[in-house]
Amino acid sequence: MELRQLKYFVTLSRTLNFSEAARKLFITQGTLSQQIMQLEGELGVKLFTRGPHNVSITEAGEELLPLAIQTLNDSESCQKRMLDLKKALCGSLSIGVTHSFGALLTDTVKSFLKAYPGVKLNIHYKTATELIDMLHRKEVDFILAFKPVQVYEKMESEVLFTSRLSAVMRREHPLADRPFITLAELKKQGIALPGSGLQARRTFERFVDVDSSKMNVRIELNDPNIILDILQGTNLIAILSSLAVHYRPSLVAIPIEGIDREMLGCVHYLKDAYRKRSAEIFIDMLRDSAMVERIRMKM
Repeated sequence: MELRQLKYFVTLSRTLNFSEAARKLFITQGTLSQQIMQLEGELGVKLFTRGPHNVSITEAGEELLPLAIQTLNDSESCQKRMLDLKKALCGSLSIGVTHSFGALLTDTVKSFLKAYPGVKLNIHYKTATELIDMLHRKEVDFILAFKPVQVYEKMESEVLFTSRLSAVMRREHPLADRPFITLAELKKQGIALPGSGLQARRTFERFVDVDSSKMNVRIELNDPNIILDILQGTNLIAILSSLAVHYRPSLVAIPIEGIDREMLGCVHYLKDAYRKRSAEIFIDMLRDSAMVERIRMKM
C-alpha cells in the first residue's frame, strides 16, 4: 500500500466521482480507477460500489477512511518537520482570511515576502464557516477570523484584539454624532446587512430576529468591503464590527443600545497539529504589526 494510493482513495471518498477526483489529483480517470482497484486487491476488500451513474463508499471504505487521513497527515507533518529542521524557510504557507481581516494583512504580507522570499503565500478569502472547514481538512495552516459563536473542539484560538458589533455609517450621516443608537432608531433607517455566513450577522441575530424585526434591509452582501464602499456614498447603516472603521476614516462606528457584544479577532489553529515555522513567524509579525497595535489602542 502506497501513500499515493491512500491519497487517491481519500480524494475519491470526498468526491464520490471518478472524473472530479481525477481532475483534483491531476491524473487521468483511468489511472485513478486502476490505482483504486490495485489498492482493493492488496487489501482484499471492496472500498467503493460503482454504479452506472454514481459511486458510493462501502463499509470497509468507511473504516479505512479515518486511518488513511491520519496516515497522510502524519506523513505530511514529518515532511514539514524535516523542512523546518533545515532552518531554511521554504515551501508554501496557506492562510485563510475572512473579508473583514483583509486589510489587516497588507503590511505583514509585504514584510514577510521581503524577509522570506523562499516561501510562497497562498491566501484564501472566504466566510469563517468555509475557512474552519478548510482548517479541519488541513487545507490551510491557520485562519484569521472573529471567534465563532459555535465551539469547535478541535480548534484553538489566540485573541489578537477585541472589537464590538456596531452601527457603521459615513461621517456625514445625521446620526453619526450620536453616543449610541437604539434598535428603534435603526428600524427607521435603510440597513446594509452582512450575509448570513458572516460573523457580524450571526452575532446580531443573537439579539435580533431580523425576519420579524421590521428592519428596512435595503441590501444584503457577504463581502464587508463592498458594504463599506456603498456606505461611503449613501445614508445606509451597516451592522458590522467596529474593526471596519480602522480601514475607512470616512466612516464611524456607533454602539447599538442593548447589544454590548465583543467580537474577538483571532488566529485559529488545529489543536495538537504541527505548526510550520513559517506560520509561527508570520503570526509573530502580524501580532507585532502597527495595524494590530493601533486597533488594540483604540478598543
